[in-house]
Amino acid sequence: MNPKQLAARIGQAVVVLVVTYTVAFLLLSALPSDAVMSRFGDPALGLSEAEIAAIREEMGVDKPLVVQFFTGLAGALVGDFGNSTQTGAKVGTLIADAAPHTLALAASSIGLAILVALLVAFLATLPGLGFISAFFRGLPSFMVSLPGFWIGILLIQFFSFQLGWIRIIEPSSFEGLILPTLTLAVPMAAPLIQVLIRSIDETQAMPFVQAVRSRGASEAWIFWRDILRNSLLPALTMAGLLFGELVGGAVVTETVFGRTGLGQMTAQAVSNRDTPVLLAIVLIAAAAYVVINLIVDLLYPVLDVRLRAPRTRSTSPQAAADHVSARVTAPAAELEEGPRA
Repeated sequence: MNPKQLAARIGQAVVVLVVTYTVAFLLLSALPSDAVMSRFGDPALGLSEAEIAAIREEMGVDKPLVVQFFTGLAGALVGDFGNSTQTGAKVGTLIADAAPHTLALAASSIGLAILVALLVAFLATLPGLGFISAFFRGLPSFMVSLPGFWIGILLIQFFSFQLGWIRIIEPSSFEGLILPTLTLAVPMAAPLIQVLIRSIDETQAMPFVQAVRSRGASEAWIFWRDILRNSLLPALTMAGLLFGELVGGAVVTETVFGRTGLGQMTAQAVSNRDTPVLLAIVLIAAAAYVVINLIVDLLYPVLDVRLRAPRTRSTSPQAAADHVSARVTAPAAELEEGPRA
């Protein structure tokens, strides 16, 4: 990706974030209540209408929606999301405290899901396994149908209450990641497995695979050395989308396990009508998708040399066209390593 394309992608990312903020702001503004009334409107607090109006003025929610929109957007573009209407704390501070916990959970979950997907896809596409291969091919449909909260409750019941292996009350940093990671990795691995199996089946039908197999290479060598590399791009795209979704907040999982993170913060902000916090989390989720997709695009040429810019020594247009055609039609493994003797 050249600098001009990178600049264009950054411009598109800014547009996506502005549109996301606009849609989120309009939807949250359409709610029948607001954070001030949710927190201070209880008659038991004994606040008069004048006192509530003063609080609304102090928080800036008494201004017209257009003014609130542009004020919030200008602050969001420089990283200032204002103050939480529920706690009064800086939203940026709340995000900074919660984001590392969610990032750690997202990274461990996607890592485990990728490992599981690679192993299952290998067993599902390995020739000669018969019903075992059929079992692993049907496994993703079962995995994706399992509700996340149900998986989490079962894991807590078995590993914490029955076996006593993992504490759920005041666990260590590592212990606190184990069960939530397993809970998220199971449904996340399912689409990765499906995409990998389909891509591997297509790659196995290519002539270069038969050529490598005819030279006496083992099936494991062919899979890990040749087939997998030429089948990774669709799975890489799916993994990027899944990681972006997790960064946006694993609400159910963090609520089940009582973990501090963006997911738990989202649930609390929704119940409290905390608009500044919700807007910040929506923008962070959108930014995560944009950044992950950009990273995935940058990784494509690294994994598949067919997508790299061709380098030709000849200035002839016909020679350049022939060179590009040869790169597109050759498998990535052969382009990188050359034909085997």
